[in-house]
Amino acid sequence: MDRLLRFVLASALLAPASHALAQDTQTGDVLLIQRIRQEPANLPARGMTAPQVEARYGAPAQRLQPVGGQKRAWPVIERWVYPQFTVYFEKNRVVDAVANKASPDELGPKPASR
Repeated sequence: MDRLLRFVLASALLAPASHALAQDTQTGDVLLIQRIRQEPANLPARGMTAPQVEARYGAPAQRLQPVGGQKRAWPVIERWVYPQFTVYFEKNRVVDAVANKASPDELGPKPASR
């Protein structure tokens, strides 16, 4: 199954769950997805090179150790952590950028691990 089809299927399956989760939270709780919908993030675009990202957003707060590469089919992924987002690179190109939690109480993905 190709990547696009897997992404579409995963999105279709997760959309109702995220909607239900958003309705179940208490009034004071904020979901990361809700914040991003309210304040669209200025994230690096897929395909940007590492030097382009650094020129536009500055040096990252942290450059995590590359992971992957144990097999030919597993590419090496590098991660740069900025205060608002984390950027994922494959072969010096952005493959994804993900918003970070604004506070420990915000519900969303856990921070990037070393």
